[in-house]
Amino acid sequence: MISSIYQPFKNFDFKFENCFLSGDTFKSPVVQSNVLPAWLLEVANFSGNEQIKLLDETIRSYNELKVPVNAEVLTHFIDPLEDKIAAAFAEGYAGVSKLEEVELFKWVGKFLYSLIYIEMNAAVGLQQLSSDGINMSQGLMHKFGNLQTMIQSIYLNVEFEDFTPWSFVIVPLTESSTAFSFRDEINTLTFSLKLKDFGIIACLQDNGTNKRYHQEILDQIGTSPVTEQQFEELCARFFYSAYLFNRLPEYTVMPVEGSIYIDAMPLRGTTNKPLFDVWQHKIYAQVLENFWKPWGNLLMEIRKDPAAPTSYFNPPSLPAAG
Repeated sequence: MISSIYQPFKNFDFKFENCFLSGDTFKSPVVQSNVLPAWLLEVANFSGNEQIKLLDETIRSYNELKVPVNAEVLTHFIDPLEDKIAAAFAEGYAGVSKLEEVELFKWVGKFLYSLIYIEMNAAVGLQQLSSDGINMSQGLMHKFGNLQTMIQSIYLNVEFEDFTPWSFVIVPLTESSTAFSFRDEINTLTFSLKLKDFGIIACLQDNGTNKRYHQEILDQIGTSPVTEQQFEELCARFFYSAYLFNRLPEYTVMPVEGSIYIDAMPLRGTTNKPLFDVWQHKIYAQVLENFWKPWGNLLMEIRKDPAAPTSYFNPPSLPAAG
């Protein structure tokens, strides 16, 4: 029975000494676990030597991205989750679309939080962060801490009281052999992934608002396969709207008899201000150019009509701009 919740952001426990997920709750040894599991590297046809640039500008290979995990947590909770996700990915869209969103949330949340943990470890090592959290936004610490609490659902019973903290979109792709790639934005806890014949977009702490914001284009797509360009365009819309989302979700978190109960506070609070800042086509076009780099779409082409950025959807069904 737990009487308290592991909260690493209270004392900046990012020294690779305790389990990144459970702290010192379990007494079995702490081992190093790959952020990109072996099964994913194999499916992606990666060697593990591929590289990623971290926020501190250091370059690391995928095989070097590791987090400390309690052996008991790894064996009894994380490995079974990985097996479930691996089996779904093996079936492509047919398998992934049948996953419960909470299982995807655990997996994507663990993936993204693992990267956050590594970034925090680097920041502490460079003395950019101290035990009082200087040089880091209190809002970010709050958001990251909430995510860490929520993904403790991997090894604990976590109950979301009449809400879900995420937005998930899973779409089929027209090509059945799409190369693996992923993109993340840790400040907004936004993530996208494409592989084989499916694409996933996730906003991990918006209480479903980004999905509702883009409901028109999602209804238009339905279950129809989209091209890679269309998927990246959809990603650009979500990544931009996640940036425009101007609330910091607040939650009531309570441990009771071995479970954690999480209740969401109303996002609107006491203000009548819209949940999203004004959509601006000019800025969205800049985001879109970055997502369309593989196809060489230039900003001047995307913005040829300032009131109607280029779109691979017909109709574009873009949010109303200010």
